[in-house]
Amino acid sequence: MHGAARSLGVQLLAVELHRPDGIESAFNIARSKRADALIIPPSGFLSLYRERISEIAAQSRLPAIASDGRWAEQGCLLGYGPSTGESYRRAATYVDRILKGAKPADLPVEQPKKFELLINLKTAKQIGLTISPNVLVRADRVIK
Repeated sequence: MHGAARSLGVQLLAVELHRPDGIESAFNIARSKRADALIIPPSGFLSLYRERISEIAAQSRLPAIASDGRWAEQGCLLGYGPSTGESYRRAATYVDRILKGAKPADLPVEQPKKFELLINLKTAKQIGLTISPNVLVRADRVIK
C-alpha cells in the first residue's frame, strides 16, 4: 500500500490495532490526523469486530473499504475482495481431492479468480457521500 500511496501522492497513516479495547483510540488517532478514508486490511482479528469498526467509521464520517463484502453488509462503505462463496467452493474441491488420496503438498496453490464489489448506499448517505452511477453499475451488489 505504501508504494501505491506514494505514486498517487497520498499520505498513508498506519494505525495498528491488536486489542478490542483499542478500537476507539485507533479512530481517535485517525480523526486527530484528519484521515480522509479508512482501508481495513484482511484480518481474522479485525473481522471479529466488523460491526463495531464499521459503526465507528460511519459515525466518524470516514469512508471505509475492506477486503470482503461481509464488511459492507455490516455497515462499511465498500467491500472488495475474493468471493467468499467461491473460495469455500474451491476449498471443498481441495478437501475432495485429499480425501481421494491426493497429497496436500502436491496440490497447486490457486489465486482467487472471482472478486466481488459490494457498496453500502445506506452508509454512503449517512456519511454524506454520493456514489457515481458509473461505480454503482460495476458493483456486484448494492445495499440499499
